[in-house]
Amino acid sequence: MAQHNETGRVGEELARRHLESKGYRILEANWRYSRAEVDIIAMDGPILVFVEVKTRATDAFGRPEDFVNRKKEKLLAMAAAAYMDSIGHDWEVRFDVISILYRHEADFEVQHLKDAFFPGLE
Repeated sequence: MAQHNETGRVGEELARRHLESKGYRILEANWRYSRAEVDIIAMDGPILVFVEVKTRATDAFGRPEDFVNRKKEKLLAMAAAAYMDSIGHDWEVRFDVISILYRHEADFEVQHLKDAFFPGLE
């Protein structure tokens, strides 16, 4: 596996652990719809949360969360709409980003950005 793929896999596992430690209930991981993938779908109490995880080994070119662009937001919104339709969802939703700087297993930093973006609002 390429190093960047392994870093991403480890980052997603760290993000799941972080969410679970905060009381979130993980519903799905790597949920796909068409060209989009939602890294984590979880419940934060009564709120359905769609989480994009960005992991980098360095912030030399910017913080991991800086790499969530409008195109990615639109893809996540499309996948979220499909997921909500599939479960008959009719309650509050939120889009979060978990940013991880992962240097090695003993040196990493997790930042959880709640309500990181609002799809459809320009």
